[in-house]
Amino acid sequence: MTSPSVAHDADERRSDRKRRAIVEAATAAFLEHCYRGTSMDAVAAGAGVSKQTVYQHFGDKQRLFRELIAATVQSASDPVYDEVRRLADSGRLEKDLRDLARRLLTLVLQPRMMRLRRLVIAEARQFPDMGRFFYELGPGRTITALGDTFAELALQGRLDAPDPMLAASQFNWLIMSAPLNEAMLLGRDDAPTPREINRWADRGVRTFLAAFPDHPSSGRRPG
Repeated sequence: MTSPSVAHDADERRSDRKRRAIVEAATAAFLEHCYRGTSMDAVAAGAGVSKQTVYQHFGDKQRLFRELIAATVQSASDPVYDEVRRLADSGRLEKDLRDLARRLLTLVLQPRMMRLRRLVIAEARQFPDMGRFFYELGPGRTITALGDTFAELALQGRLDAPDPMLAASQFNWLIMSAPLNEAMLLGRDDAPTPREINRWADRGVRTFLAAFPDHPSSGRRPG
C-alpha cells in the first residue's frame, strides 16, 4: 500500500510537470500570437491540460504572462549573476571579464529572449509593471551585481572605479548596446555567431578597461 507521503510526493511531481508544461505552452503561444492573440484555451491545448488546470495554477492570463517572463529571464540572469559575483575573487580579471561578456551576449541574444523582450516592450503601455518586472529580473539585476562586484574590486585596489554603479552600467552597455539594438530594431531572430560574440566581447572589455583600468599586481583585500 502506498504511504500518504509517497502519494503526496507523486502528486507534487505531477503538479510540477503540469506547471512546466503550461509555462512552456504559454511561452510558445504568447511569442507567436502576442498577448491579445493568445487565449487560455490555446495554452491549455498546447500543454495537454484542461483550462481549469491552467487557472488553478496561475489564476489569470496576466499572472501566467508574468510567470513566463520570470522563467525565461531567470534562465539567463541566474548564471550571469553567479559569474558576476565570482569576479571579486578573480586572479585574471581581464580574461574573466571577457568570459563574462561572452556569456552575457550568448544568453541575452537568444532568439526566444529577443522575442520576449519585443513582446514586453509592445505591451508596456497596457502592462507597465511587466516591463519593470523584466528589467528587475534581467538587466537591472545584472547591473546591480556588477556594481557591487566592481565596488569590491575597487576596495581591493584592483579596479579604478570611483563610481562602481556607473562603471557597471557602462560595462553592460559597451558589451550589449550594438548587438541588442541590431537584434531589436532589425528583427534579427538568428543567434549570433561565435565570431560575432568574440568581437563584441573583446572590444567592449578593451574599451571598458581603458576607462576603468585594472591593477593585477595589487594585493587582495585583507581578510
